[in-house]
Amino acid sequence: MQFPPNNGDFTFVSSTEAEELSGSISAPDIKLNMSSDSVKDPYATTFLRQRGYGWLLEVEEDDSEDSKPLLEELDIDLKDIYYKIRCVLMPMPSLGYNRQVVRDNPDFWGPLAVVLLFSMISIYGQFRVVSWIITIWIFGSLTVFLLARVLGGEVSYGQVLGVIGYSLLPLIVIAPLLLVIGGFDVVSTLIKLFGVFWAAYSAASLLVGDEFKTKKPLLIYPIFLLYIYFLSLYTGV
Repeated sequence: MQFPPNNGDFTFVSSTEAEELSGSISAPDIKLNMSSDSVKDPYATTFLRQRGYGWLLEVEEDDSEDSKPLLEELDIDLKDIYYKIRCVLMPMPSLGYNRQVVRDNPDFWGPLAVVLLFSMISIYGQFRVVSWIITIWIFGSLTVFLLARVLGGEVSYGQVLGVIGYSLLPLIVIAPLLLVIGGFDVVSTLIKLFGVFWAAYSAASLLVGDEFKTKKPLLIYPIFLLYIYFLSLYTGV
């Protein structure tokens, strides 16, 4: 009694029938997942990832699009500094410059460059005055700032520091003239007074606003004395 083979059962054939059979066995399509993480990650890395600390192994990729120029990273705007220099050197309102930008948009690198330039000019024969000039710039600006706030002015220390620093430019302009006509005492004194008045006017016109009303001389006078002291450090008087 024979039973027909069902699905999944083996079928036995005789040797003669087997000789007539031919064919090939196709290999199954097996793909091994050999990802870079499984190959490269050591045991410690796998252990950290399994415990949820994989973020410790993440490395941020540098984005070349986010890289900025050095001047932009340091917040240095050369066009803005050049415009402020012109506003200080030419303080006359008739020229049409928006001079309030020197006060309303203060920066640090421009005034620092002006103070260092004035210090370099003053190095001639008296190197020790460089530290004095920087110190007077910082603490003199602090004194003017405190006095302005006591008198009711709405001004920040950064604004005062920037205006006082930029307003040293007139003293830098008259420095070569003093070298040329240093032998003429009367002319030299007039040029010094002109430079001090020029610098003091540039600073006071920006710092002394209408909010001071009748108290303006109380702030203008210390600014004037401050630039006299700056000039004395340069001339050695």
